[in-house]
Amino acid sequence: MGSVRAMASTRLLCMFNAKAAGSTKTLASAGRSVLFRRHVCSSPSRLQSCMPAWVIDQYGTNEVLRYTEEHPIPSVSSSSEVMIKVHAASLNPLDVSMRGGYGAKLLKLRRDPMSVMDNDSEFPLVLGRDVSGVVVDCGSEVTHFAPGDEVWAAVPPWKQGSLAEFVTLTEYEVSLKPKSLSHTEAASIPYVANTALSALVNAGGLCRDSASNKRVLITGGSGGIGTFSIQLLKAWGAHVTVTCSQNAEGLVRGLGADEVVDYTAGDVAEQLEMMEKFDLILDNVGGETEDWATKLLKPWSGAKYVTLVSPLLLSTDSMGLLDGTFHAGFTLHNKAIQNIISSGVFYRWGFYAPDGPALDEVSELVDAGKILPVVEAQFPFTQVPQAFQKLEGGHARGKTVVLVAEEDDRQAEELVQSAPMGTVESEQGVKESAGQS
Repeated sequence: MGSVRAMASTRLLCMFNAKAAGSTKTLASAGRSVLFRRHVCSSPSRLQSCMPAWVIDQYGTNEVLRYTEEHPIPSVSSSSEVMIKVHAASLNPLDVSMRGGYGAKLLKLRRDPMSVMDNDSEFPLVLGRDVSGVVVDCGSEVTHFAPGDEVWAAVPPWKQGSLAEFVTLTEYEVSLKPKSLSHTEAASIPYVANTALSALVNAGGLCRDSASNKRVLITGGSGGIGTFSIQLLKAWGAHVTVTCSQNAEGLVRGLGADEVVDYTAGDVAEQLEMMEKFDLILDNVGGETEDWATKLLKPWSGAKYVTLVSPLLLSTDSMGLLDGTFHAGFTLHNKAIQNIISSGVFYRWGFYAPDGPALDEVSELVDAGKILPVVEAQFPFTQVPQAFQKLEGGHARGKTVVLVAEEDDRQAEELVQSAPMGTVESEQGVKESAGQS
């Protein structure tokens, strides 16, 4: 069973993508990347002080991404920290937003509370929120990990990211990698897993023991968070309805979605209103969705609407830390009161929360074959700008992975070279593989 799922996982997205050939061209065209040389330090002291990384020195478009071999290695400065040699990282829409300055004021304050008193720059900044790799060093009080352990983690947005040779995290943010996954597959899961769990459990009140037979609607279900949430909720016994475009229907059904609504086939609200009402809505879309989605929840039954598109960071960016936080809090308060008074529905915002122990549980589900990694595209470390470009194209069908370590980098180069001749399995074949496993 594990081998079948592993075989299906890395190309699962492409199997359902009606524009698979276009994706192949995206990979093949990545030859425009910068000339790249593997970093070789000239002395032990140099080896311990610098590493290759992709950084930004200012906020902006894709052009601000810069490759360097002189980025300082993040030291193990705390007794509870572990240093990880990155084998694979993956990109999330948040990385694109952060590259443009989204949340800069609040995240800078979170990195350094004293920055509110000065103008110290947060640059150079390393992006990348997912990591799968190997522990190379541990603080004196680390008890759960040792050098040589294969681990995965989600890097908090306020820390230096995973598009580098090494990253340092606390042991409470790290988890042992699922044994059944490669680093490439594993890197596709941690950030979306921690975000989805925080939204569904902390804000939505669901868990393995309470989700059985609950009706859940996921808007925008074909992206990273959606594809993970479908599988997690099905593992918990929930009934899952998903909104997505028609060409992603095979993907989400293959992952377990019970009902699928094509938002391109007419008024999505009208289609959903014909269904039985929901116990929880996980909104990955935001915007006008809020205007009609809360009406789809069961009234006066403790139903919850959880959106992952909150205005908090946008408000602090545009209005400053104090005014922006106050304005966002006032908005949340008003919407929560309005919904609870009108229909007894709880309105909440969902946020990412770092949680290594939660990833331990996810790892068990992965190794049990209940959660598949969904990898849409892979890029070598030389082609990080192309990976961002792919993500910015929108209409995600899973995750975009960057192979960072040299051995994984070679695999990616081979993937790019063979892409035009590569095989794309049929949608029916993947459904059969998933069904057999």
